[in-house]
Amino acid sequence: MARKLLIATVLAALVLPPSSGTPREADPAVVDVTSEVKLIEKNSTKATKDASEVVLWLVPVQGTENSAGAVSAKHHYRMLQENKTFEPKLLVVPLGSRVDFPNLDPWFHNVFSLYQGKRFDLGLYQAGAEKEVVFDRPGPSFLFCNIHPQMTAVILTVNSDFFGISDKAGRVFIRHVPAGRYAMHVWYENASSEFTDVAQRAIDIGPGENVLPAISIPVASHDWSHKDKYGYDYDPKASAPAY
Repeated sequence: MARKLLIATVLAALVLPPSSGTPREADPAVVDVTSEVKLIEKNSTKATKDASEVVLWLVPVQGTENSAGAVSAKHHYRMLQENKTFEPKLLVVPLGSRVDFPNLDPWFHNVFSLYQGKRFDLGLYQAGAEKEVVFDRPGPSFLFCNIHPQMTAVILTVNSDFFGISDKAGRVFIRHVPAGRYAMHVWYENASSEFTDVAQRAIDIGPGENVLPAISIPVASHDWSHKDKYGYDYDPKASAPAY
């Protein structure tokens, strides 16, 4: 199944407030950063009503004081299997994070990802069981269950601790960002290929209000139908209530 990793580097220069005379290395400023995204319908200038699930993350620029701490610590996350769905359907994790996959359903499940990002197959496991995966490869991992075709999700692995996901109105919040220079990356599953052509500049994050440039993303229709992990069509019984 063809999936495109559409990551655009959007960098813009923000003006820092006047210096107070305090050396920068002694400034413990940690700020909240905001941005706004719009999803533009194909062959149109009209924005969609739902601009959620756009991911923005900030990566310290090489050579700055924060560059060594792009991913400062290991993290632990959970993606539930419940009511024959994955919850959440989009999970963003820093590089090296562990993700637990508990089976909360009374049925067997099998979590696998064989296309991009982290490739794995957890095999068949029963109700109440739990398995984990370390996501040590950047990019999107598209997840499926080999029994239930409706179960799909994405885990996006980023090389930073500073990220946010847009809400329905397109608002993004990235909290507790140390002052410094960053590159901002953007990912949206249904972005069209046109979104790859973006200019590159530097973003300076400093004390005070930090608003990142607004972003418009052209969207495209995709066929997300898929086979099972063996390349076959799913068993029609998979939609039965007791299956």
